[in-house]
Amino acid sequence: MIISTTPSLDGYRIEEYLGVVSGETIIGANVFKDFFASITDIVGGRSSAYEQVLREAKATAMAEMEIQARTFGANAVIGIDLDYETIRDGMLMVTVSGTAVKTVKL
Repeated sequence: MIISTTPSLDGYRIEEYLGVVSGETIIGANVFKDFFASITDIVGGRSSAYEQVLREAKATAMAEMEIQARTFGANAVIGIDLDYETIRDGMLMVTVSGTAVKTVKL
């Protein structure tokens, strides 16, 4: 499946727009990751623990969106938008949405 932030795909013709699809995930960072991330914040540097949590959340949301697009009969999702939010107590929410389409290679 092709997934793109662009509204069109080079080398493909969009034959049918099937509708908006989305994926969401809420994931919590555990106490140990919070502890080590706070140490990293104090001494400087990147917090790889949180970066990994964000990557996992993004992958889960994208996979859910792709599953939904496949149920629509799509072979691509265009115009995707990713949003990240923090919600109370270290919870992270990632949402992704886009338009499911059927494409044909030119």
